[in-house]
Amino acid sequence: MASSDDAEGCLTPVDFIQLQHYMEYSSLRVKDVIKECQPGGRLAKHSFGECVDAVGFCLFLKTYLEVDDFPADFCQRLFRYFQHVEQDGCTTSTLPKGGGVFLRDVSCYFSVLEEGQPQEKLEFTFKLYDKDCNQLLDSSEVDRIITQMMRAADYLGWDVAELRRVLKDMMTAFDVDDSGTVTLEEWVMGGMNNVPLLVLLGLKMTEKDGQHIWRMKHFNKPTYCSVCQSMLLGLRKQGLCCTCCKYTVHSQCANKNPEPCSRTFVQSKKEIGIASHDWVRADCNSTKCQVCNKKIKTLAGRRCVWCQEMRHDECIFSGLASCNRGPLRDHILPPWAIYAVSKDQCLVNCLFDSSLLNVTNDGHILQIVPIPDSHPLLVFVNPKSGGKQGQRVLRKFQYLLNPRQVYNLSNGGPAPGLHFFRNLREYRILVCGGDGTVGWLLDAIDKEDLQVHPPVAVLPLGTGNDLARCLRWGGGYDGSDLRETLKEIVASELVPMDRWSIQVIPDDPQDEGDPVPYEIINNYFSIGVDASIAHRFHSMREKHPQRFNSRMKNKLWYLEFATSETISATCKRLKECLMIECCGRSVDLSSKSLEGIAVLNIPSMHGGSNLWGESKKPDSVPEEEHSEVITDPELLKTISQDISDRRLEVVGLEGAIEMGQIYTGLKSAGHRLAQTSQITIRTIKALPMQIDGEPWMQPPCTIYISHKNQANMLMAAPTKSTGFFHLK
Repeated sequence: MASSDDAEGCLTPVDFIQLQHYMEYSSLRVKDVIKECQPGGRLAKHSFGECVDAVGFCLFLKTYLEVDDFPADFCQRLFRYFQHVEQDGCTTSTLPKGGGVFLRDVSCYFSVLEEGQPQEKLEFTFKLYDKDCNQLLDSSEVDRIITQMMRAADYLGWDVAELRRVLKDMMTAFDVDDSGTVTLEEWVMGGMNNVPLLVLLGLKMTEKDGQHIWRMKHFNKPTYCSVCQSMLLGLRKQGLCCTCCKYTVHSQCANKNPEPCSRTFVQSKKEIGIASHDWVRADCNSTKCQVCNKKIKTLAGRRCVWCQEMRHDECIFSGLASCNRGPLRDHILPPWAIYAVSKDQCLVNCLFDSSLLNVTNDGHILQIVPIPDSHPLLVFVNPKSGGKQGQRVLRKFQYLLNPRQVYNLSNGGPAPGLHFFRNLREYRILVCGGDGTVGWLLDAIDKEDLQVHPPVAVLPLGTGNDLARCLRWGGGYDGSDLRETLKEIVASELVPMDRWSIQVIPDDPQDEGDPVPYEIINNYFSIGVDASIAHRFHSMREKHPQRFNSRMKNKLWYLEFATSETISATCKRLKECLMIECCGRSVDLSSKSLEGIAVLNIPSMHGGSNLWGESKKPDSVPEEEHSEVITDPELLKTISQDISDRRLEVVGLEGAIEMGQIYTGLKSAGHRLAQTSQITIRTIKALPMQIDGEPWMQPPCTIYISHKNQANMLMAAPTKSTGFFHLK
């Protein structure tokens, strides 16, 4: 039975997850904050020797995590946790003198968890414990580093006993002269060649083609190591799995020269077009060999990364040598379509910014050649969208496709990917993220000098996703098989979507308001009640990001702000504060009591509300092309929205209650005011505004909205209704 001291020295999984959420929103590094505890620093008065007291520890956390109101009880639990020093896997109650915590241990622990390059972390931890600056660590100091790494690994779900053995073996290999010390060079070199340690420290990039992209994984079914061929055992994360090829090993076997990962490009132009298989060792799980049609025993077969065909080891060279890329052939950019060129050759042949060259970590510059009868998919993923959804989607696409065609938007945005595909005429784009991510990509396409503007599909992550709803991609990714999404992309249709320029000119240039978030409208623009709610939500999230870490919490916060807006009615008598002109014609607002104005490009807002509503078909009147502006109420009832008609719809809202009624279906629509191709709005007081969900507070100004261009979007096929009563 655990003692009370042991219980006090532990963090619950919920505590650890909460700590990770705080760290995700912090922009500071622990190596910068620790300076504040040194003589002359802001926290120096709370330091004594190697330790920091409880008050100093709390201030350290608030500074590092950039949170002013860090929960006091959570701070106390973390303080007690770091007071319990682990040695060789056993927790003791030996506390630092004076009742503080060892600052080095705290800093080492956080450095393991934060974003950063493994080599930087290894150098930082070494210098952290090298107290006398002699470029040497003794065995006790190394043990303290390993202890903090084990503590972090434990809460990340690793089998720490196995990892400890791996690290101990690494330290033994260093100390060839039995001196009991390790140099900085030995520490960094050993760490950079130790696969499990690199994964723990956050390695996300491979150094050269053929290296695995490892991650620690929990397996729900019997799984075998591809190196030693024994089963991976344990109740937690039992082994390392390659994101790209699913090659699986024990942690200790990852350092034993495992087979290489599949290639992602060819070394010369001579290999272009040679469609050969790339075989990797796989647990074929009694699947039949596609050459001899006999079952393949565990680890007795191989799988082609591109066509997914499985064969016995002895049947590898018996079947067809040519790879057809399997069911996803239309999407996959195979390695024989990407070749390496010299930098000099590339710069001579191409006139562009050399910083946009697609350069591998080992110095190869890559170019693509067109593939006949194929539409390779260029995938952009925002890993920050939808909580952890973005990261999972990124890994899945790196497995399903060539990792060279899957881009993490956190690493340089869309430009590198668009530049890499610039030589292709037949390709599609899939953007995985929210509406803001889609807008980011469309802006990047405008800026790139592309031969063609490729069609764009959307995999919606997170909440809202109004554009994805209009294009039938749904309101949010539910974790389903991404192969089905890829099938839907093939069956989708091309739809041009209008995009609009917006220019906001303040009446007084000296009157500084918030910065206008965008210069282009893709979805909608609004003034008043809905923008006020969004602005409150946005301001609170900026101040306390840790409170907005789930969909449910976000919805509850939004409901609270909507309720308070209903009570306070901050945008009452909006018609007295602004004037709207559509193509020079004034819109009459005098007969309505409105608290909000929405300018719509798409038939979805606020996560699925259709403010324009369904339209009535005129009786026995042929449909005619309408003029550039329509304000007649009866004619507006017959006007339908179309994202390709170069028209905007203007809708009035009576308040937050009406918004809720439209969202829940209790009311069909807002008040139709106009349909137009150009809008001018003048305001006489500061008002909340928003563009595509990004709010700001705007002083008196004049706003001009005009048509910019059209983007090529992909609309999914209508979902097929099932059941007798849905048949048409």
